Amino acid sequence: MVRIIDFCFRLLKVAIAALLAGMVVLVFGNVVLRYAFNTGITYSEELSRMFFVWLTFLGAVVAMREHGHLGVDSLLRRLPPTAAKVAVLAGQALMLWATWLMISGSWTQTVINLHVSAPATGISMGVFYGAGLAFGVPALLLILADMIGVITGRIDVTTAEFVKDSEDEVALEHQPEPSLATPSVKH
Repeated sequence: MVRIIDFCFRLLKVAIAALLAGMVVLVFGNVVLRYAFNTGITYSEELSRMFFVWLTFLGAVVAMREHGHLGVDSLLRRLPPTAAKVAVLAGQALMLWATWLMISGSWTQTVINLHVSAPATGISMGVFYGAGLAFGVPALLLILADMIGVITGRIDVTTAEFVKDSEDEVALEHQPEPSLATPSVKH
């Protein structure tokens, strides 16, 4: 099951990269066409906006799974274990509520706008508002999984990292370890 979930999140990362590449091509291509040839791609702005919204929401799902969102957990680290567990569960309950609001609002907007076409592309505006659902449903499941892990004791709140304290911490995690075999060169 874990392998299937990992594969799905790899597919999400590929989709995010494809959306970003599509945005770059559409926007850059439109700029070149406007300045060089005094013409443009009619649907470029609309499609790149849809790509950006989907990229943002899908990226938020990936970041949520990796606990990559920035936050401050200094209070949590100072609390006794039982109080820390209660605080984490309270925070996750609030996140569940906010995610439910996102899902219900996105669902309502998707249904309302399902038969409304975007002006330039003709794509259903339900696709635009469906990005909230694409974020909300997996986010709800991820939050529930974390809550179950905390309740069952599988996740120890005193050692688990639910957020990153700073951007520096996130950047350091993605840097390769220095190799002892490679000597440093001094100039």
